[in-house]
Amino acid sequence: MAFLGSIFHQAPEIALFLSLAGGYWIGKFQFGKFQLGGVAGSLLVAVLLSQIGITIDNGIKAVLFALFIYAVGFESGPQFFRSLGRQSIREIMMAAVLAISGLLTVIVLAKMFGLDKGLAAGVAAGGLTQSAIIGTASSAIGKLGLAADEAQRLQANVAIGYAVTYIFGSFGAIIVCVNILPWFLGRSIRDDAVKAEAALLAGAKVYGPGEAPALPNLVGRLFRVHQAAGRSLAEIEATVTSDATVAIERVKRAGAIVGAQPDFRLQADDVVLVVGRRAGVVEIADSIGPELQSSDGMSMVVTTRDVVIANKEFAGRTVAEIIEATKDLRHGVFVLEVKRAGAPLKLQADTQIEAGDVATIYGLQEDLQRVAKQVGTVILASDKTDFVFHGLGIVVGLLVGLLVLRIGSIPLTLGSGGGALLAGLLFGWYRSRNMAIGNMPTAASTLLRDLGLAGFVAVVGLQSGQQAVQTIAQNGVSLFLIGVVVTILPLLITMLFGRYVLRYDNTAIFAGALSGSRSANPAFGEILDKAGNTVPTTPFAITYALANVFLTLLGPLVVAFV
Repeated sequence: MAFLGSIFHQAPEIALFLSLAGGYWIGKFQFGKFQLGGVAGSLLVAVLLSQIGITIDNGIKAVLFALFIYAVGFESGPQFFRSLGRQSIREIMMAAVLAISGLLTVIVLAKMFGLDKGLAAGVAAGGLTQSAIIGTASSAIGKLGLAADEAQRLQANVAIGYAVTYIFGSFGAIIVCVNILPWFLGRSIRDDAVKAEAALLAGAKVYGPGEAPALPNLVGRLFRVHQAAGRSLAEIEATVTSDATVAIERVKRAGAIVGAQPDFRLQADDVVLVVGRRAGVVEIADSIGPELQSSDGMSMVVTTRDVVIANKEFAGRTVAEIIEATKDLRHGVFVLEVKRAGAPLKLQADTQIEAGDVATIYGLQEDLQRVAKQVGTVILASDKTDFVFHGLGIVVGLLVGLLVLRIGSIPLTLGSGGGALLAGLLFGWYRSRNMAIGNMPTAASTLLRDLGLAGFVAVVGLQSGQQAVQTIAQNGVSLFLIGVVVTILPLLITMLFGRYVLRYDNTAIFAGALSGSRSANPAFGEILDKAGNTVPTTPFAITYALANVFLTLLGPLVVAFV
């Protein structure tokens, strides 16, 4: 132990990464349907290591949490702002119910077990994992007009109550949101996250890494000309009766590649490469001639590009109008999808295209360049992160978190977490409107989320674990058990309210809202991991912002009513 203590004293970061490695290893084990998960596992290992005695700087915790919550906001910004409105009323009610039930639980238990104002407020701060309650409760105690030594005693008790209950406050929220809630609804977070994502994608199929459709929509096929001899390329392309367009991209005659112009007339035994939507290619196959497996020199490379629509000739017009006006321009170019603020549009004849929409187009490089010059700006795929954009985003968020609004003697603030979340949402939304800046690859964002949250939780365990265990040993487990009830009961009440009154029926969305209403960041991290996408983020962002206000107000209320 002394040897480990000396190592951790010299390099406390070793304890941090050991907590992450051990926590994620433990988190993989499954007991029936219960699985601890990497975040909760990191917290558990960190508490165990903390008993050796580790000093780790608060700044590390602040940096890790800012990275986590900013990345979460950035990924969800477009979806979040689309979701604001009447549909947010459920999230507002959920955050309010949890705060009220949390307050009543603390008051009832304090009176039942004879807790003083300081211990009661500390239990509220730790059991509900809202550190701001420590400040608001201590300030309220200072204004009670008590003797100085009595006020100091009560304020010290706030810290004791917090230290004893905070660890389970984080752990218990994970149990309820990640394990009990899916069991209660009878559906997994992952299944409902996929279902909700499919609804957001308007029925579009999203393929994961290494996945591709067995029947691709766009195909290229070779034919030897028989029936089509004497006809021009434009005439053949125009015979497609369905909406599935095709283009003859290359022609070979007598072993030599020739120019494929619209008025070029084919001869018998010419070889042609037809590229287009599968339905159209199949439709005209019999009118050209027999299909070939291969032919020297006929292979071509096609490319997919995302283009931001900026030209006024396209913005504000319907799909039907654009199709009619761009017959020559779009020859050989196929639109795979159009997204607005990250969500795909249903491309119907009356769908109106707006400036800032992103079109994904497919075709030969020279054809794509021709179209891109007329349409807008090409978004080039990159594995580089725009640190100018995102560094500024985090700075803005942290500055916003420093702002304090006072209602009487009660200070209200978003804090660094709330500020970074708000900045992430705003910068993510702005990026969706200006895709040429602010790049952050998915892998980079995932690393920020996973490392940020698990590292933050591990630092909390390393800092508070020893004090919590010592306090429990000195004062018995009654205070700890009271904290368990304060953690679990309001979550269960809010879960029942959300299911039977607010009618939440999607496990992923419900879990996001429930964890946010408790500002339970570790639980939210586990929910994201289970979901495999960002579906839970929007309800979490709304309830989280409200919880930071509602739960902070509990400090003076607990002092007043206990």
